[in-house]
Amino acid sequence: MIENEEKQERVLLVGIETFENEAYFESSMQELSDLTKTAGGLVVDSFTQKRDKPDSRYMIGSGKLEQIHWAIEVGEIDTVIFNDRLTPRQNVNLENALDVKVIDRMQLILDIFALRARSHEGMLQVEQAQLTYLLPRLVGQGIALSRQAGGIGSKGPGESKLEMDRRHIRKRIEDIEKALKKVEQTRETMRNKRTKSGIFKIGLIGYTNAGKSSIMNALVGEDKEQYEKDELFATLDSTTKMIKLTDSFTASLTDTVGFIQNLPTELIKAFKSTLEEAANVDLLIHVIDASNPDHEIHEQTVLKIMKDLDLEKIPVLNVYNKMDKAQSDFIPTLSPAIQMSIKSREGAQWLKTGILEKLHEMFEHFELQLSYSKAYQLPEIRKTALIEEIIEEEEGYQISGLISKNLMWKIDNL
Repeated sequence: MIENEEKQERVLLVGIETFENEAYFESSMQELSDLTKTAGGLVVDSFTQKRDKPDSRYMIGSGKLEQIHWAIEVGEIDTVIFNDRLTPRQNVNLENALDVKVIDRMQLILDIFALRARSHEGMLQVEQAQLTYLLPRLVGQGIALSRQAGGIGSKGPGESKLEMDRRHIRKRIEDIEKALKKVEQTRETMRNKRTKSGIFKIGLIGYTNAGKSSIMNALVGEDKEQYEKDELFATLDSTTKMIKLTDSFTASLTDTVGFIQNLPTELIKAFKSTLEEAANVDLLIHVIDASNPDHEIHEQTVLKIMKDLDLEKIPVLNVYNKMDKAQSDFIPTLSPAIQMSIKSREGAQWLKTGILEKLHEMFEHFELQLSYSKAYQLPEIRKTALIEEIIEEEEGYQISGLISKNLMWKIDNL
């Protein structure tokens, strides 16, 4: 055990508590610790300071800076990670003063994204975000580049790319943007095909590690498993798969990247096309980890990002997951809501039932006279509508049921 710890990068965390962040400061620091562990670091020590506002030169006061310098020597610290976004100048000043690698929460998250990206698009998006973030930090003295020698904060573009001058880096960013536009066009084509096919579209959204991938796996089936693990940002790449909510009714289910407090704006911009998948669905399932004591903060973070992405007009079903680990006096703060554990034997069925109840609220009633000569279209109707009754009459089928307003055209065209 000790041998493994010695191989890990030894990290010291620093956080500034102000009036603006005091409500969620403790949870944010715990999250920073979790992020560090996800990146492979060993948290050795942690320092916090209450201030009216961050110090413009070092983020923290000179007294606290001396304490941290002493702790670095005693604890044999390799890296200091700040919970707040550092300016390029603060970054340089801190590395000069502390004589170790210094990064902030934003670069730590970018680092984890670089570790998790699997698809070509995902890797391009992360590289674009990292280069955009690091560009103003290439200050010429070699300090910002020195941290790329290895360890946390060095994943992704790599030393050779960061040694380019600013002009070459900007050119690389432009090349990535062009490549992503081509990928986005392909994604748009696929999205249009799903729309024309008349498939009802459902999107999963939520805080990182809330259980979205587990929900997708449970609804899709074991033969089409997506990677899932109890860790932050287990999956990044947007994935769309088909699910059956009844014996015949079929919908597409899209899983998107999880959210987190202070998600770097560079990432939101780079992942714009991926996040837009959530804007092109008929129903959003907001997954919340009921067992997390900070679930209300997580909810508000997701709701804010949903507002920023203009998703507020899309119907939402709130799902409180991991109820088996939640406190016995747990009370949901969002409604309507389903309370369940997707890992339980009944979890998937409860969720399907809850989704179908939501669809009954959203869908519109229809009645259709379908001649026997068009009977071949009956399976397609069953796929896209919730059938209530089919009566065989002399001239054909009398069908009644419910269907999404967006898909009513399929019925009207029969």
